[in-house]
Amino acid sequence: MPTHCWPSYSLYPRNDCVLCAFVHVVLPQQHSYSPCLSHVCVQEASCGYVIILMALYWCTECMPLAVTGLLPVILFPMMGIMESSEVCNQYMKDSNMLFVGGLLVAIAVEYWNLHKRIALRVLLLVGVRPALLMMGFMGTTAFLSMWISNTASTAMMLPIANAVLKQLCDSEAQAEEREMDLMPEPEVEESLEARERRLKREAKYLNLDKGMSLSVCYAASIGGTATLTGTTPNLILKGQVDELFPGNEDIINFASWFGFSFPNMVLMLIISWLWLQFMYLGCNMKKSFGCGMNKDGDKEAYGVIKNEYKKLGSMRFAEGCVLVLFVLLVLLWFTREPGFMPGWATVLFNKDRPYVTDGTVAILMSTLFFMIPSQLPRCGGYSEDGKPLKAPPTLLNWDVVQQKMPWNILLLLGGGFALARGSEVSGLSQWLGESLAPLQSIPPFAISFLLCLLTATFTECSSNVATTTLFLPILASMAVAIKLHPLYVMLPCTICASLAFMLPVATPPNAIAFSYGNLKVMDMAKAGFVLNIVGVITINIALNTWGAAMFNLNTFPDWANVTIIP
Repeated sequence: MPTHCWPSYSLYPRNDCVLCAFVHVVLPQQHSYSPCLSHVCVQEASCGYVIILMALYWCTECMPLAVTGLLPVILFPMMGIMESSEVCNQYMKDSNMLFVGGLLVAIAVEYWNLHKRIALRVLLLVGVRPALLMMGFMGTTAFLSMWISNTASTAMMLPIANAVLKQLCDSEAQAEEREMDLMPEPEVEESLEARERRLKREAKYLNLDKGMSLSVCYAASIGGTATLTGTTPNLILKGQVDELFPGNEDIINFASWFGFSFPNMVLMLIISWLWLQFMYLGCNMKKSFGCGMNKDGDKEAYGVIKNEYKKLGSMRFAEGCVLVLFVLLVLLWFTREPGFMPGWATVLFNKDRPYVTDGTVAILMSTLFFMIPSQLPRCGGYSEDGKPLKAPPTLLNWDVVQQKMPWNILLLLGGGFALARGSEVSGLSQWLGESLAPLQSIPPFAISFLLCLLTATFTECSSNVATTTLFLPILASMAVAIKLHPLYVMLPCTICASLAFMLPVATPPNAIAFSYGNLKVMDMAKAGFVLNIVGVITINIALNTWGAAMFNLNTFPDWANVTIIP
């Protein structure tokens, strides 16, 4: 007789189960097919306990997040939920390889300062007028965050912003001093007027400094939502969809994600710029955009950016190689499976099965960084001391990768996938889905909006990785139970997990901006509260317009019509 009558679908009860014995005595006619209900409840409760424990640990950070992500390796086998080998398999999936490949490209871009060259070049184009300067910093930061980490882009852009603003403030102060020297007024009145001007100027630039700091950190979070590799929650969604719905026909890939999220990112970026412009620069378009004005201070501030750009020198061979590989990677991602026509992967490799994925492409291109030399190689020859010339170093070496690669995120990703798998195996996902079935009477757009608000609130006090890891399996179960397209709730909530604008501790970019000392918690809370609401609204507009058309969200797909129990 089998030791487990559920979830192995055995039609016979267990000898050692009290409930099965009771059913056998009281209801003998049902002996041939009564499942072990007590075993069902124990497995569900055990998995629920692990999820709650990990949620508490992630929220309080009483242990490192990555270490908490390893708890399923210990608890699931000991509780009889999953075998150890099956749990460990969840920590190295295709989504993890996509994450590693994307980060290797980002590390190469940062290592050769290509991101700084791009940023400074854009700022030279937009100029230093306050509104245009803010627009330039936001656009540049968002673009960089699409490809490198939000933290790195914020850490690079904020010092440049502070240096430009300091130069603008100093130049204006010098201009005012020259004006005061030319005015034939009594010394007392002159000192009072100079003091008033100084206080007014300091208040003006304090506001501008606050607005610029917030614009950079907010743009980093918004920009990360535009690409599949831009931020970790996006990859968690892809991994969870592939795990829970194996027959989804690669519905989430680089091209489809970009097609949905990029327009939404641009819309959010414009609204954020307008809101911060209103809060910190006012509605005086002439001053903000500098119409009809030509100050010497602007030229000096422009010179600061120009000098920083000159320090980089001309583009080196290594930077050119990194740029070419980066562009080639993006092109391969877009054309692998564009959706409106067969991609190169379908034609060459994926004729009957999805052999080649975005992760394959990412690892292929990132491997080239360890093969291509960083200098033009020479054929033979000797150095000045008569020794044979050595081969030039490659674009990347493992020591650099070892220092910059956030290995902890891989464990976090794996922990999330293990939780999702454990919820399926234990039956917790099915139980949650059945419990949420009454939501079927609520309009789908209302469900999506409320869940987005819940996610955006929760992510303010918890890691966005932990938020998506905990929420997505539950949302998938609910969607299957009420016959709603899973992406209708999973996709917007994933993006909302990155909209943490209100608190300094919510995201690393927020913390970096706050560390400069010019912001108060209330400044961030006032600006961020409005942007959180705006973000939820814009995401739901995108979901019900072009998102519905792209992913066919108005119908329940066949690939989702599965029982979330293996």
